[in-house]
Amino acid sequence: MKKNLTFTNLITVLDAEPAFRVKQIMHSFFSGTVSYLDISTISKKLRIHLDKEINSSTIKTFKVFPSKKDETYKALLLLYDKINIETVLMKNLKGNWTICVSSQAGCPVKCSFCATGKMGFKRNLDSLEIVEQVIFWKRFLEQKLNDKKRISNIVVMGMGEPLLNYDNVKNALNLILNYSDVGPNYITVSTVGIINSLFKLLNDKEWPKVKMAISIHSADNNIRAGIVPIHNTDFFADLKKWCIKYSDSLGSRTRPLTFEYVMLEGVNDTKKDAVRLSAFLKGLKRVKINLIPYNITSDAGIRGSNEKHIIAFKKELSDNKITVTLRRSSGQDIKAACGQLAPLGAFL
Repeated sequence: MKKNLTFTNLITVLDAEPAFRVKQIMHSFFSGTVSYLDISTISKKLRIHLDKEINSSTIKTFKVFPSKKDETYKALLLLYDKINIETVLMKNLKGNWTICVSSQAGCPVKCSFCATGKMGFKRNLDSLEIVEQVIFWKRFLEQKLNDKKRISNIVVMGMGEPLLNYDNVKNALNLILNYSDVGPNYITVSTVGIINSLFKLLNDKEWPKVKMAISIHSADNNIRAGIVPIHNTDFFADLKKWCIKYSDSLGSRTRPLTFEYVMLEGVNDTKKDAVRLSAFLKGLKRVKINLIPYNITSDAGIRGSNEKHIIAFKKELSDNKITVTLRRSSGQDIKAACGQLAPLGAFL
C-alpha cells in the first residue's frame, strides 16, 4: 500500500538519495508535473520506486464551485485519510489572483462568527497539504481557466489557526517562497494571536518575513472573550509588547502589521468601541486596521453591522490618524468568504 504524501514520508522514501532530490521533486510539482514518472530530472529507477512507494498528491479527489457573482472559486478537497478541507481562489484588484489556503482541518479556536470553528477540530495539515493548495490552483488556472494571469498573493486565512500548526505552516511557507514566484511581502498569515507562537517567530531564523495579520475584533477584554473563546485578560498587554518587538525586528514600510476586525451589530461596532481600539493602537508603528463585513453563516443569532455603523466606525479610526481599509467580500454565494469555510457533510 502506498504511503500518503507528507513531508516526513517523502524524506523517508528518499532516505538513501542525495538531499537535492527533494528539491528536484518539489520544483517539478510546482512546474506542473502530476506524476513521479514524468519527472525528467531524476533516474527512471527512482521514478518507478517513488511511484510504487508514495502518492504523488495529498488530494484524493476534489470539486470546484464557481461564484455566479464575482471571479471567485472554492475547492472542496478530499485528502487521502478522508478529511475534507476547503481553499479559495479570488481575482484581486490588480487583475491577478489571490489564494486563501487552510492550515488545519476544522479549527479549535471557535470564534463566534466563524463556521469553521463550529465544525470542530479534525487535525493539523501537513506542510505538503498546505503547499498543494497553491499547486492545485496554479494547475487550475493554467489547465481549466486557461488564464495567463499569475497567483500574486497568498493569504493563510482559510480553515484553522496557523500558529497552532506552527512548524508545518513555517515549512510550507518556505517551500512556497523557494519554488514559486510569490515573494514574502505578498504572503499574509492571519492569526487570532497565539502569544507564545508570536514571540517564538520573532527569534526563529527559519520563520520567513511574511506579513502578519492579527484578528483582534475588539479592544475590550469582555467583548473579545465573547468573540474569541481562547482570549485571556493578559492578551492586550502581551500583544502590545509583541507589536513593539515585531515593529523593531520584522516590521517595515512594505510589511505593516494588520489588525483584522469583523464588524458585528450590537457587539463591537459603536463609537466607544472605535475609541477603545484607537487607544490600544496609539503609539504603534506601521499598523493598519482591516474592517471586515460579517459574512452570513448558519448562526441566526449573529448579525453584521449596517453600512452606517461601519462608515462611522471607519471615520473615527481615520480621525485618530489610523490607516483603515474595508475588506471587499468575495464568493459569498458559494460560502467562500471570511468565516464561511466549513465542509460539514460527506464529500460530494
